[in-house]
Order: sequence, then structure tokens, then C-alpha cells
Amino acid sequence: MSVDRNQDTAVHARIYGRVQGVGFRFFVQAQARRLGVRGWVRNEYDGSVEVSCEGSAAGVDRFLKQLKKGPPGARVDRVEASPMQYQGLFRGFTIEP
Repeated sequence: MSVDRNQDTAVHARIYGRVQGVGFRFFVQAQARRLGVRGWVRNEYDGSVEVSCEGSAAGVDRFLKQLKKGPPGARVDRVEASPMQYQGLFRGFTIEP
């Protein structure tokens, strides 16, 4: 997915593979905070991880690249990302139940 790097953007993503039980959500939160991306991450019942985020287009682009790598111990099979309308609603990055 390519984005205009000169403006803010928002993205919803699902990450599939071995992404639960390996510290993936904590990795995602740390990467988001490092890159200035705001939003949330949570585990899904089907074994995937869901992310909703917003920030600078450049930050979100770098963040998506990190989602494709994951932390040590994870195996990312695929990331499905789709743009959302940027609304500027998030203030930080949280791990949701």
C-alpha cells in the first residue's frame, strides 16, 4: 500500500501467521510509539491481530513495514491493510482487550 507521505493518514490492518503468544501486540505498541503512530492493537479470535492506526503518512508507512517483520518468535504470513479516513481521534497507542 502506498501513501502520500506529505499528509496524515489512517490505516486498518489484519496480521496473519504466528502472531499471538509471541509478544506481537507489545512489539506493535513499541513500534507505534517509536514512529509517532497513534491507535490500537488487539488479538482476534481467529488467531490474527488487528490494528487501527493514524499518523504521518511516512510514519504509518514505516509502521506497516514493521508489522510485516514482527518480533522474534513471530511468523507473519500476510498483512492486509486498507486505508481509512483520517479523523485525528487517537491520542496514543493502546493494547485493547
